[in-house]
Amino acid sequence: MTKLTRRAFLSLMGVSSAAALYKFGLQRSTLSYSSSPVPISPAIERWTPTVCRICPAGCGIVARVIGERVVKIEGNPLHPNNQGKLCPKGQAGLQVLYDPDRVKHPLQRVGERGSGQWQPISWNDALREVADQLRQLRDTDRPEGLIFLHDGKRGPTSDLIARFCRAFGTPNEVRDTHHSADGPPLAHLLSQGWNEHAAYDWENTNYLLCFGGAFLEAWQPLVRQLRAYSRMRRGRPNVRAKIVQLESRASVTATKADEWVRIRPGTEGTLALGIAHVIVRDELYDDDFVAEHTFGFEDWADDTGQSRTGFRVLVLRDYAPERVAEITGVPRPTIERLAWEFASTRPAVAAGDVSGYSNGLFSQWAIHALNALVGSIDVPGGVLRQRQPPLAPWPEFDLDEVATTGLSQSRLDGASTAAFPLAQDVAPALAARILQGQPYPTEALFLYHANPLYHAPLSGAWAQALERVPFIVSFSPYHDETSHYADLILPDSTFMEKWFYEVLEPSLGYPAVGLGQPVIEPLGDTRNVGDVLIALGQAVGGPFGASLPWESFLESLQTRLRGLFESDQGLPLGAGEEFSGFWDGLRASGVWYTQPYEFGQWEEVLTTPSGRFEFYSHTLAAKLGADNSNKRGDEAFMPHYEPPRFAGHEADYPLHLQLFKTTTYGERWGPNVPWLQEVYGLRLQEMWTNWVEISPETAHELGIADGDVVWVESPAGRIQAKARLYAGIMPEVVAMPLGQGHTALGRWAQGRGANPNELLVEDYDRLSGELAMQSTRVKIYK
Repeated sequence: MTKLTRRAFLSLMGVSSAAALYKFGLQRSTLSYSSSPVPISPAIERWTPTVCRICPAGCGIVARVIGERVVKIEGNPLHPNNQGKLCPKGQAGLQVLYDPDRVKHPLQRVGERGSGQWQPISWNDALREVADQLRQLRDTDRPEGLIFLHDGKRGPTSDLIARFCRAFGTPNEVRDTHHSADGPPLAHLLSQGWNEHAAYDWENTNYLLCFGGAFLEAWQPLVRQLRAYSRMRRGRPNVRAKIVQLESRASVTATKADEWVRIRPGTEGTLALGIAHVIVRDELYDDDFVAEHTFGFEDWADDTGQSRTGFRVLVLRDYAPERVAEITGVPRPTIERLAWEFASTRPAVAAGDVSGYSNGLFSQWAIHALNALVGSIDVPGGVLRQRQPPLAPWPEFDLDEVATTGLSQSRLDGASTAAFPLAQDVAPALAARILQGQPYPTEALFLYHANPLYHAPLSGAWAQALERVPFIVSFSPYHDETSHYADLILPDSTFMEKWFYEVLEPSLGYPAVGLGQPVIEPLGDTRNVGDVLIALGQAVGGPFGASLPWESFLESLQTRLRGLFESDQGLPLGAGEEFSGFWDGLRASGVWYTQPYEFGQWEEVLTTPSGRFEFYSHTLAAKLGADNSNKRGDEAFMPHYEPPRFAGHEADYPLHLQLFKTTTYGERWGPNVPWLQEVYGLRLQEMWTNWVEISPETAHELGIADGDVVWVESPAGRIQAKARLYAGIMPEVVAMPLGQGHTALGRWAQGRGANPNELLVEDYDRLSGELAMQSTRVKIYK
């Protein structure tokens, strides 16, 4: 199937899209209010497209500006992600822009760390001080002493940070993903060869087994998920997809599903293997896909001729429904029925997020293996690989000796080492390494939308670690908890005041890029962090500075976006034969994309060493060593059940703590946005605070009534919360929402409820480095 050229794309889009562009990209009008008792000068109205950044979804938006004030935000109808619609977070972008608690000019610490005493400093003086510190680290051959901790969101800012760190010579570019799920991408790496989230053709799915994933609350992109849900349920004549939610607490998704299956925490992967047992036993699997596109299903021989056990033998031998029922608490008849429904109602998809446990990676892999068994890989209604846009690469650069030596040092967070062999980043582990000064001292810490003093478990360790770091720079637009410990705050502009682009979060399959552009001039003396990093490179100079050769961040963006123009695919309307015309069209439409998704591109979908979906992972065997199987033999390199670890002895802490995100949860901005606080817990009519959900049975045993203030205590600490009795939770489980309990950030965030992260005991999935945030036990009392 051929890609659409710009000329063909223009013909298909036609007059209606041109009209939409006129309304949202090109329209200009004059407004006057003659009835006003006070004379008002006519104001110019304009609609400017950009991209929402309150969550990672990257929805296209258009901002209505009257004069120099943004008065409304709407969805961009040309963006395929949200098609003109917005969730509550997108609508609340106005309160992010006009937040009175934003940091609006550079600040220098004058008091003790954490005291909150600051004085203004000019950008020139601040950049000179930072450049001097960076130059000193390179001059003394210690570039690895710099840690750059950032949120790792997709896009050019993260790409520039990675380039900045590589050219400087530090291996310590670390993503702090704030409870985001890294388990699913690694499951795809082991089975399909690529370390990314998957896309899904939800609109054509007939059956969904959702293991713990917040499909309708926190799965990104949320607006697209809500559209897909409507399509699955009532958008096709005579076809209504069945949705089964499997989790220990009935989320909003579970209440909207056809069926909620209660399951013991941390055993979701075992249930997936039990379902696989039935599918294999009863020969319900897709013979053609398994034979042509999978490896390790049947017994096989390695290069030495040694016989290896296949996935078929493993699931038939170890995961009979009787045993799985004992482990999971899901009755055997339910397991049998789910397997038959899933295998016979194709296209069917198994998905979700169970990466918050110490066994999360193997569980996630087991769930994904169900898709291979029923042939739901890269088919309509199945699991897709998100195609990436043809962005042009930035120019290559040469590493000098200082950078080469620094990059040869091991990472401070232990990622990709024997401690966490498959991990790319393990941000919570940094605090202990900083305190130990091992394997080398931390000399400087840069922070971009990273707040470990709030998000990390055992945050007291972070407070001690920050005291040990000689020089800290925060690029936060807020006085967040961690920025209080900085030496300099160099505030970033908000997403409606700066240039960026947003590559589509894995969702639709085909590639799309949204253009973020300034809707108005920055309200204060803030700067795009991309411009700041380029300026620092120029100030330090030498080979490091040469790696950042642009005059501005906008120029670096245009370098990459030129690849879209040169690909001759897709089109923002208004483009001509020159890049300048393309750029004008991109600014007017706010988005580039090209359709359709091309199925059957197996060289992109299956990039494992075998070129097939791997039930036995060559990647994992190579990483750990095929003989290093922890006495499990071949099972060590296939999806299997490992009992989850839980912190806290059951006799002392009898309840499993589950943390979840509400629809209005926003990692960067949400807690200080009043509109979002007003609808924070809409389902329970809670707002401006958090709560703890307890089953009525457990509450009765503990003598707790609905609305009582209780202590929630773990081995790490205790916090107070309002008890809310909820029948949709298992008796041995309690649940709390994330996002409240800030001690800083702004007037609407500070002092609202308690921080559930303070309860977490630091533990990980040892392969992926994923924080086991669901693996802490607690007790509750008045």
